[in-house]
Amino acid sequence: MVRQKIFKSGNSLSVVLPIRFVSALGIKAGDEVAVKLDERKNKITYFFPLTRQLPLDFNRKNIVKH
Repeated sequence: MVRQKIFKSGNSLSVVLPIRFVSALGIKAGDEVAVKLDERKNKITYFFPLTRQLPLDFNRKNIVKH
């Protein structure tokens, strides 16, 4: 898990995607993202439907735990 700050962008709020996520998924500006809200778990999940699948060990090798 990576912690990111939320910042104001016009009348909206934004979160920056770390470059290692962007590179691993092959996403770029203008790509679509599906967003799912689970209010019971206080959780937002993002899906990038047109991206490649990450290897099973991506989480362990590439994400720094805080």
